[in-house]
Amino acid sequence: MSHIKEARTEESLFQPARIGDIEVANRIVMAPLTRNRAGEGNVPNELNLKYYAQRAGAGLIVTEATQVSAQAQGYANTPGLHTPEQVAAWKKITDAVHEKGGRIVVQIWHTGRMSHVSFQPDGKAPVAPSAIRADAKTFVVGEGFVDTSVPRELTLAEIPGVVDDFRQTARRALEAGFDGIEIHGAHGYLLDSFLRDGSNHRTDNYGGSIENRARLLLEVVAAATAEIGGGRVGVRLSPVSPVNDSSESQPQPLFNYVVEQLNKLGLAYLHVVEGHTGGPRDNAPFDYEALHQRFDGAWLVNNGYDRMMAREAIASGHGDLVAFGRAFITNPDLVHRLQHNLPLNVPFSDAPLYGGVGEHGYTDYPALTEA
Repeated sequence: MSHIKEARTEESLFQPARIGDIEVANRIVMAPLTRNRAGEGNVPNELNLKYYAQRAGAGLIVTEATQVSAQAQGYANTPGLHTPEQVAAWKKITDAVHEKGGRIVVQIWHTGRMSHVSFQPDGKAPVAPSAIRADAKTFVVGEGFVDTSVPRELTLAEIPGVVDDFRQTARRALEAGFDGIEIHGAHGYLLDSFLRDGSNHRTDNYGGSIENRARLLLEVVAAATAEIGGGRVGVRLSPVSPVNDSSESQPQPLFNYVVEQLNKLGLAYLHVVEGHTGGPRDNAPFDYEALHQRFDGAWLVNNGYDRMMAREAIASGHGDLVAFGRAFITNPDLVHRLQHNLPLNVPFSDAPLYGGVGEHGYTDYPALTEA
């Protein structure tokens, strides 16, 4: 999509588009938003169904990050897609979104070192490229916010199993009715931590050079595309975001290479976080257009976009789609509000962004009645 010459205006934000094999009604994307509200066994529930169905007006919904295995969990009450019960529960959600004319992909992740022993099978240490603890915290029920655990280095013998977890989850995503998947290659989680020299100190074929550090991400994406087709696969990247103790000494050559290699796989889209996730867009120098020019699929931009910025991004060709995060939390009818330049809801002061019980702050934000 990115390099096809097409006439665009600011109104193109609200017009249909094609993302790989997925037809969408508009170019507004609901960004993945971890809300920590899955039920027992990390199974989505009826309240999750209502939440996503309310937001089906988005051109594309990207779900909250969802575990590819039990080992992949790093936070409380985040959903999985690795058991039959989880697949069946997600199927109800995708059916509800499709009934309203929406499109929905599942973001799949392995949290890697952003985890705690209490989430790991048999209380084992989390896995990471190297045994370096992330200077970060996670929430453990009954304990509150705690330091992430010291991870152990993922062995060479274990790596094919991780790749296969992503492959199988891609297949399960289609079984659950999703239109596709987004592979979480950002924010210091397992795939991103392999990319970066701040967290990857390996000396084998998965460490050292850019080519070696990118190997796991590329193997995962290749396996997923072989399973379900590249036209239903997206990847999220965050080149210079420092969240979750992410650091890289040479981000530009690293991500130039990563995008060049991903482009060979015929992906539906790349989802690029510009700047510091949820923070400044200019926290570090980086040439995003250099990445954009290396990719032939749809280009999804993210981080701090408002109505005016989104319209300009689409009209100028800076992006093919624009993701909104927190605005979708508080405005289930965000597309309608943006299209008609209507005011947005203010976040409830007494409702948490993460976790919570019941509808308050989750499914009770009001929608405007369309004329």
